[in-house]
Amino acid sequence: MAINVSEITSVLKKEIEGFEKQLEVSDVGTVVEVGDGIARIYGLRGAMAGELLEFEGGAMGQVFNLEEESIGAVIFGSCLEIEEGDTVKTTGRLLEIPVGDAVIGRVVNPLGQPMDGGPAIVTSETRKLDIVAPGIAARQPVKEPLQTGIKAIDSMIPIGRGQRELIIGDRKTGKTAIAIDTILNQKGTGVKCFYVAIGQKESSVAAIVEVLRKHGAMEYTTVIVTSAADPAPMQYIAPYAGCAMAEYFMWKGQHTLCVYDDLSKQAAAYRQLSLLLRRPPGREAYPGDVFYLHSRLLERAVKLSDANGGGSLTALPVIETQEGEVSAYIPTNVISITDGQIYLEPDLFFAGVRPAVNVGISVSRVGGNAQTKAMKKIAGSLKLDLAAFRELEAFAQLGTDLDKATQKQLDRGIRMVELLKQGQYRPMAVEQQVMVIFAGIQGFLDDVAPTRVQEFQDTFLKYVDTGAAALRKDLAEKKEMTKEIEEKLRAALTDFKAKAWTK
Repeated sequence: MAINVSEITSVLKKEIEGFEKQLEVSDVGTVVEVGDGIARIYGLRGAMAGELLEFEGGAMGQVFNLEEESIGAVIFGSCLEIEEGDTVKTTGRLLEIPVGDAVIGRVVNPLGQPMDGGPAIVTSETRKLDIVAPGIAARQPVKEPLQTGIKAIDSMIPIGRGQRELIIGDRKTGKTAIAIDTILNQKGTGVKCFYVAIGQKESSVAAIVEVLRKHGAMEYTTVIVTSAADPAPMQYIAPYAGCAMAEYFMWKGQHTLCVYDDLSKQAAAYRQLSLLLRRPPGREAYPGDVFYLHSRLLERAVKLSDANGGGSLTALPVIETQEGEVSAYIPTNVISITDGQIYLEPDLFFAGVRPAVNVGISVSRVGGNAQTKAMKKIAGSLKLDLAAFRELEAFAQLGTDLDKATQKQLDRGIRMVELLKQGQYRPMAVEQQVMVIFAGIQGFLDDVAPTRVQEFQDTFLKYVDTGAAALRKDLAEKKEMTKEIEEKLRAALTDFKAKAWTK
């Protein structure tokens, strides 16, 4: 067989012309020590703080400590696949996660991988996990209400879009219940919700997802999960992942709500990583930058200026206290960063007052700016009245004879406390809240037995929906207690008590 030299030459020339010199350069190091979610790596002299690393088996990590001879890295995923002597290379990237419509309605881990048994999340958009929060010029004051659907909160501790409101209390006092009710109340408002479960039992998270699904809330909610069994690095990045997913929609001019449940566990995970990597411990063995851990997260909650689209990210961080110790390190840190706190008291919870909000300690630093005009008008003095009632109640327990005015104030306070009680997963529309609080403040409940206050409320709201639907519609549309609406509401209450209410 004859060899065709010209043909071979032409093929070689073609290949040489099409040859592209592709040189991939990466800094490579060696694992010296590994375990408990961290790795110590020798080499990688060019590694940057926070840079993403790729281990030999495909596992990912992030630079945490930059030391003279080695670097300390946190590992995302199981550290059991990584062994001493494995090679590690830098990627030149920061940690990013998938964002966009594909994550809505899903249960994912902090890296955006599905946990609900559904298909893989396919999205062209990613966002960096840890970014600098928008500056002062990019923001506007918080003045638009974010309704929780909970009477006690919307009337006395209002939350606005773009606010950071801390939910704080001992374990099993109803912190998560308030957050879940707030998510349920966003149905139909266009607010996208992100619930971040940090270090919780998987059974608890499954129950929450089931509640959200049952009430149709998963259509606009993403659940980011790290269970108690997950490595500390995953618990540490979880809130940032939820925040990054929410920010994608915020910059598109939409409104979002982020619940971090809870930041005490994130701080504990961060402490674990810091101690393993030999960072100097400070108060309560937390590292010195634990304040920055939470401040750089919560500062990302913002109401953007109109020039930036006017979107918002509202944060509801949760902190668990031990024996009501609000002055511990992490609770005081987060209280100082947030725009107010809802304090839940165990004594109130066990006394049957639910939600167990302590009105005296709870505060919203945005205040009436984040309320509708109608609610602001009727609930203006409610917080002070309830605080005064608590003092009178303590005084009355001494068995002293009380004058008529004091007794009347005490009786009305008892009924107002009953009125502000609310069952779980039963958020109430703001116009309904206004109507029932108005009834209590104006004395329409004074002759109703305290045990029947909730019955009065439910019966009256049904009566309005059937016999005075126009009144509710006016209140919902105008969001203001005009003289005309007030007169109609008084007439409806008087009519209801005369015709439909049996004492």
